[in-house]
Amino acid sequence: MPKLNRPIPRLSDNRVIAPTQTALALKLITEMDLLRLKSIARLHARGLSGDVAWDDLLQEAITRMLTGKRIKPDDLSMVAFLAGTMRSLRADHLRRGRNHHDNSRANSELLDLSADPERALIAAEELAKIRHLFADDPVALSIISGLAEGLSAEQIRVNHHISRRDYDSARKRMRRCLLREGLTCAST
Repeated sequence: MPKLNRPIPRLSDNRVIAPTQTALALKLITEMDLLRLKSIARLHARGLSGDVAWDDLLQEAITRMLTGKRIKPDDLSMVAFLAGTMRSLRADHLRRGRNHHDNSRANSELLDLSADPERALIAAEELAKIRHLFADDPVALSIISGLAEGLSAEQIRVNHHISRRDYDSARKRMRRCLLREGLTCAST
């Protein structure tokens, strides 16, 4: 079967993104950026089926960028771009999971930690630490409760009467605080 020629990746203003430029940009990632990417990957890997690990998400995001499947705009930082790509990969995995199972079964499988007691204990301890960190922030606590129940961002906002702006602001506060504390939380 003949190999099809793929179009050259271009930005909206028709600038070509050379794979060598992308590879060079990856080489310039700082140690702090790498730590951020690892934390973000861990956030996005939470709740995915057991065969998808955080390092798989990060590696797939980098691979898609290098192969031209995802094009990094010049004005977007490498961390932000890869974080968005991982978020997209997470959504794809969750969407595929919903297509194969009804929602109640998928949610019970995602939240079923009884098969691995050590993982369940670690998750419970982390959740307790996270709740303690945000004890004085009712919006953050509402978001945490919603995430623990497996709700989407929209469901959390509707159920707890949180505006989009307040939700987004609280998520940013939570991310910054969790990164400072070295903890992780699912991303929605």
